[in-house]
Amino acid sequence: MDKCKHVGRLRLAQDHSILNPQKWHCVDCNTTESVWACLSCSHVACGRYIEEHAIKHFQEKKHPVALEVNELYVFCYLCDDYVLNDNATGDLKLLRSTLSAIKSQNYECTTRSGRTLRSMASEDISAGSVQELLWDEDRMFTALWHRRRSLMGRVFRSWFELTAGGKRRTEEERLREEAEIRRTKTRERRQELKRRLKEELESTPPRKSYRLKEQSQTSTPTMKVRAVLPKTVSRIPLPPQQQAARRKVATAIHKQRKICTGEKKTTTSTSLRAGKLKSGDSPIKRRPTVTPGVTGLRNLGNTCYMNSILQVLSHLHIFRECFLQLDLNQALELLASAANGSAHKPSSPILKRRNLSAGLSGGASRTRSMELIQPKEPSSKHISLCHELHTLFQVMWSGKWALVSPFAMLHSVWRLIPAFRGYAQQDAQEFLCELLDKVQRELETTGTVQPAHMPASQRKLIKQVLNVINTIFHGQLLSQVTCLACDNKSNTVEPFWDLSLEFPERYHCYGKETASQYPCLLTEMLAKFTETEALEGKIYACDQCNSKRRRFSSKPVILTEAQKQLVVHKLPQVLRLHLKRFRWSGRNHREKIGVHVGFDQILNMEPYCCRDSTGTLRPDCFIYDLSAVVMHHGKGFGSGHYTSYCYNTEGGFWVHCNDSKLNICTVEEVCKAQAYILFYTQRVSQEKGPSL
Repeated sequence: MDKCKHVGRLRLAQDHSILNPQKWHCVDCNTTESVWACLSCSHVACGRYIEEHAIKHFQEKKHPVALEVNELYVFCYLCDDYVLNDNATGDLKLLRSTLSAIKSQNYECTTRSGRTLRSMASEDISAGSVQELLWDEDRMFTALWHRRRSLMGRVFRSWFELTAGGKRRTEEERLREEAEIRRTKTRERRQELKRRLKEELESTPPRKSYRLKEQSQTSTPTMKVRAVLPKTVSRIPLPPQQQAARRKVATAIHKQRKICTGEKKTTTSTSLRAGKLKSGDSPIKRRPTVTPGVTGLRNLGNTCYMNSILQVLSHLHIFRECFLQLDLNQALELLASAANGSAHKPSSPILKRRNLSAGLSGGASRTRSMELIQPKEPSSKHISLCHELHTLFQVMWSGKWALVSPFAMLHSVWRLIPAFRGYAQQDAQEFLCELLDKVQRELETTGTVQPAHMPASQRKLIKQVLNVINTIFHGQLLSQVTCLACDNKSNTVEPFWDLSLEFPERYHCYGKETASQYPCLLTEMLAKFTETEALEGKIYACDQCNSKRRRFSSKPVILTEAQKQLVVHKLPQVLRLHLKRFRWSGRNHREKIGVHVGFDQILNMEPYCCRDSTGTLRPDCFIYDLSAVVMHHGKGFGSGHYTSYCYNTEGGFWVHCNDSKLNICTVEEVCKAQAYILFYTQRVSQEKGPSL
């Protein structure tokens, strides 16, 4: 929420709970997770994803604004959204800086609550008095720092209001508030006019058609001559009084729209012009359609990693078609009903519409958004990621919704993948691996449990989808170790679902200038992945060199020098290339390699495959087309933002997916992105993909 009107002047007492970290726990359930402090009183409670004690406090006390003490988010319960603006005095910014200062203080002595305080210089004081003095000193230091900052801010604000820039800003804010008040009054008048028009239309008595009127005329004995009516007439004109009333209301609505939008007079006709408004028409415009697939996903609190991966999976044609046809929740409900011996109707999710208009290109707009809000809890008692993917893909590719709030998907991820529970920053690559692993396990479990109670068509569909999930990202690597003493080669085939590519050593730079001057190529990273690596020292036990040695012989094993090489033995349908941008520097710090990686829209994998594969496959099987790109914006591993570029197969264009904002872009913009995960689709499999 960019402009929340409920953020007022903060008046916090010195002993307020938000300034005391020892009170940062729910007063009802004593939890320390997702703790929200009320900015109108000293109440502290847990959020809606724990026990919802903060919402209960809002319902009882009607205090709308609360602050999350750990992540410093501000939420308004009346607006039902996060607050991004501040009041005129900047109290929220001052409060955030104060809490950050409290949490960032470093001391040498630890209190009972776990906080570290500064130690005293004298060593002959007892431990209890030391703790008490340190606590008093900590409170005095925090209060003094807060007061000095508040006084300095008040002085600078007073000085700024006397300057020309301050007066200009004050005048702009006053004009903005007056314009907002005028728009609100205009909107209310327009709604009142619509209501009056609707009441007048409903109170109008039904009109008789020409057929009924003709029958009444023919039944009259005094009428001898039957009137001949033209066939082209479709309705009887309204009485003059009713026409005048409708014309008056329609003209007033049209004038109010011109005043509200500030548009000039035009000669085009409107749907509410006098004499053209039908009795069944509505003054509200019909909802336009959205391009299939161009649907944004709202960020529910550091969930950009999930949104970017879901957008990529929904734009992969093979993956999307599988889950559009399969609803695993139906199979689970059939099994449950068969076990209970009663018929069970499939439950439908409860959906909420926010507004009725949207853009043709999808995504969120600044004025109105056609948003679908999923329920806070999963729609069925069977928690299934496959079912949530099926529901989400249906909504995203239905062409009816421009924005989705995936609450049900997020809660299913929290319950089935506990490592991603909460609102902390997460890695998109780790989430993708965990999500695909859980989906595969769900399909395997559902296909093997009580197959007799499931229809044959459902079992066949689950088997086909499981086969696609197992093969779409699945490939094979050939690990070849060559003995340098006898030139014997030992081959081992290993499966892989993605290739993690390392940067060459010369690209491990830290400055932005150096990173921009020397871009790295994707072919260099693939060549480094498949290059021959010499094993250090004589550590390899060659089978051929030890063939003459008996198994239980007392002679030592002969160790030789060797070299190792990894090449691709079998190519997957969708090739996932993970660029290892984060490297360890120090004990607990991971820094990002900000080098730009140059990649093309077409990738030839033939130089990186083993010779046996190159001889048996056609040349077209090694050609891959770029399908999606996941990017990481930021400097560190624990911070930043994830977005993705996806190719829309239905419309034939590229889309930049930034949570709720979606923009159509070109291939040149995609190739200039700082890629983190690349998705390439095999050209032959794309033309002849497996059908369900």
